[in-house]
Amino acid sequence: MTLQAGQTARVAAQARLALRPGAGRRVLRGLGAGLKYALLGLGALAMILPFADMFVGALRSPADVFANPPRYWPRDPQWDVYARVFAELPMLRWLVNSVVVTVTITTLQVATSTMAGYALAKYAFRGNGAIFRLVMGAQMFPFFLFIIPIFFLLRFAPLMGGNDIAGQGGAGLLGTYAALVLPFVVTWYGVFLMRQFFLTIPDDLLDAARLDGASEYRIFRSIMLPLVKPAIATLTLFSFVYHWNEFIWTMTVTRVAPDLQTLPVGIYLLSGAFEDLDQKALQQAALAVSILPVIVVFVLLQRMFVAANLSSGVK
Repeated sequence: MTLQAGQTARVAAQARLALRPGAGRRVLRGLGAGLKYALLGLGALAMILPFADMFVGALRSPADVFANPPRYWPRDPQWDVYARVFAELPMLRWLVNSVVVTVTITTLQVATSTMAGYALAKYAFRGNGAIFRLVMGAQMFPFFLFIIPIFFLLRFAPLMGGNDIAGQGGAGLLGTYAALVLPFVVTWYGVFLMRQFFLTIPDDLLDAARLDGASEYRIFRSIMLPLVKPAIATLTLFSFVYHWNEFIWTMTVTRVAPDLQTLPVGIYLLSGAFEDLDQKALQQAALAVSILPVIVVFVLLQRMFVAANLSSGVK
């Protein structure tokens, strides 16, 4: 009887604890967390599904495309389609061009943006405010407005590409990597982004370094740059993704130099030549291969990119 009474008391005590207001709140918090992760999972699935369909779609044969009822995974996957991309298309040339152009532009943009942003944020000089207003105003004008003027500047560049001193007689810088890179050496958004991050660093840190005898270059290289690594990673990611997929300017310039075509231009120009479903699968495989470098860069920079977003929210 004593043992049974003790068990009854414990059950009653547990029931009273379950009925406390705090227990209800814990249950609601658990349900809310579960719902949040379920929604995040559905969002992640919605984002991944188009990419997965692109990779799987390249494996489908014509019979799989017209199968009834439709099937997502092909019955006989055409795994050799990814090898055929490099055998039947100038994929390696497009890939090399894309890497050279994108890495060069990204490196130059990060360099110019960090130096300009640091100068605007930490040096007081005449015209500082005017330059910053120019940076802000320039972001309102899309690059497409300047395509024709920039094209003619490169076409009639003196003493370049067979041109004489008056810019006549040749193709200028057209047909060179310089034509693909030079218009994008400076990015107004990058200058603005880096300036805002440099402003969050106290000036006292620079003053202490100067008192210790550090040169301006060492302050910039050894103190300031490590503190803005998340911002540099963010700018690198944005710049790389944008210029890896850049199409309009590259299409305009490479008409006179097909050997300089990048992946987006090359795949687009081939779309009109693909008439049968087998060739369509080849094009889809080329698209799948073209996004792999972007995924790799994002994975490498993801941690610093998230850190930049968190630090900007806190500050």
